[in-house]
Amino acid sequence: MSIGNSPEDDRPSIGRVLQQARIAAGLTVEEISSSTRVRIPIVHAIEEDDFSRCGGDVYARGHIRTLARAVGTDPERLVSQYDAEHGGRPAPTPAAPLFEAERIRSEPRRPNWTAAMVAAIVAVVGFVGFTFFKGGDDSSTTTQVAEGSTPNTKSPKPKTDKPVDPKPQPSDSAIAAAPRDKVTVKLSASQGKSWISAKDHNGRLLFDGLLLQGQSKTFQDQERVDLVLGDAGSIELFVNGKKVEDKFQPGQVERLSYTKGDPAVG
Repeated sequence: MSIGNSPEDDRPSIGRVLQQARIAAGLTVEEISSSTRVRIPIVHAIEEDDFSRCGGDVYARGHIRTLARAVGTDPERLVSQYDAEHGGRPAPTPAAPLFEAERIRSEPRRPNWTAAMVAAIVAVVGFVGFTFFKGGDDSSTTTQVAEGSTPNTKSPKPKTDKPVDPKPQPSDSAIAAAPRDKVTVKLSASQGKSWISAKDHNGRLLFDGLLLQGQSKTFQDQERVDLVLGDAGSIELFVNGKKVEDKFQPGQVERLSYTKGDPAVG
């Protein structure tokens, strides 16, 4: 009695499916690389079912999705096939190594005793001078009354109110200010499209997909937002209402994490 192969054993490999779809779409590897920003050697390697050049399961899954969409085939079916062949969906990255910098605290400043002594001397001299001049004014007033002079009972002239300066208009940063009790991350694909992945502090997936040029995504969490950018050079990044000025190169893959407060601190 012979046992036949299962349908899964007969299905073509991931690289074969992507290659056939690309050829059917009339596209070259160079054209796919240009449109997806996945480098040519990586495209060739994936079409040969070699995922070692992707840099890990997370990036391999992102490249498979990007290439599948570019050649017009179902990305989720190929990603599921990849997970089945490579031990399932990758576990969330441990958060502890990413936040060692947050544990660093600056040393407390030493008290400036010289400044404190100067301030104390100035305060004493000012108090003595104020008491002296105040006493002299009181004696003059008493003498004038004893001589029968009439105290000046005229009401003081009302002060001319200065025109109130108009309130300044709120700046763009004030308008875009994010709540301080949360982490707010905004991604804008200003230079081109890019695959992105975002997770909250519990490792729950907030988004995993392609961000086309001109599109934006905003993520928010109580403690932390973890990001993976497939093409960081195409992304404009705002964290807690402040633009991140890091100069990422086109095609550069970045793994980033942000917490509450100024993203430039730490």
